[in-house]
Amino acid sequence: MRVVAGDLDVWPMPERPSAVTIGVFDGVHRGHRHVFGLLSDAAERLGGLQTVVVTFDPHPLAVIAPEKAPRILTSIEHRLELFSALGVDEAVVLPFGSLMRDMSPAGFAESVIANGLDARLVAVGEDFRFGRDRTGHVGFLRELGAGHGFETVIVPLVGGDAPVSSTGIRALVATGDVADAAAALDREHEVRGTVVHGDGRGHTIGVPTANLDVDPALALPCRGVYAVRAGVVGEDLVAAVANIGVRPTFGGEAETIEVHLLDADRDLYGTTVRVAFVDRIRDERRFGGVGELVEQIGRDIATARSLL
Repeated sequence: MRVVAGDLDVWPMPERPSAVTIGVFDGVHRGHRHVFGLLSDAAERLGGLQTVVVTFDPHPLAVIAPEKAPRILTSIEHRLELFSALGVDEAVVLPFGSLMRDMSPAGFAESVIANGLDARLVAVGEDFRFGRDRTGHVGFLRELGAGHGFETVIVPLVGGDAPVSSTGIRALVATGDVADAAAALDREHEVRGTVVHGDGRGHTIGVPTANLDVDPALALPCRGVYAVRAGVVGEDLVAAVANIGVRPTFGGEAETIEVHLLDADRDLYGTTVRVAFVDRIRDERRFGGVGELVEQIGRDIATARSLL
């Protein structure tokens, strides 16, 4: 997959006419995947167009209304990996700065879609909005396409009366309902972080953990213990248990993410680890002492094994 990033004036020439879809695509969930599938079918129908996904970084709300910006489900790097795995030919990463924020819908259709991407077809969800102040809608896009030589395909939202959405998935993740989030995503919700040194207490109680430094912009499940699959980026994931919280038994205050690999004990310091959340085991709570905590951790590990 070719990646094009930056403002319009630095874009390379399109390799060939394209079939395009546009959106943030945070999470690359079931609804997004449905659009990508229709896009690929349409590209083939129209004579082998290249499929192009246009996404934005940062999230538009981080620029327009930072106080309303959501925790994101996927970093831009992760999003691009998912696009590539779905067979997209080209991904365009548009910086959402003043140029994009202030561009009119007509200007966006002409400059980005028609001229920048040589589009012959655009496929978008029925709730798609574009241009300054989100004033462009799918009906207007269809009108603009007729004048610029591209067909507009409007895709019904997946899920009917309760459509799959990034907003809804973030809400599931925030409440710890990672199993339902995985169903909506068509994969487990995943976070990545660099393994850093902690206080080493896991080793002293016989349960070594990797402490992750995670981008605060990412959506994390609420505090608790989770059955997860984890591993270094680029390697296979293995069964693990993750704890998100402040470790109240030891008087902790700062929230941490700790991961214990069930059948491996290796030095992970400095590596980037992926954590894919499978199911929630329990809430975080304070125990009467280390012995009681260790006993509960043993039960958590047994539960994780049964879930994984």
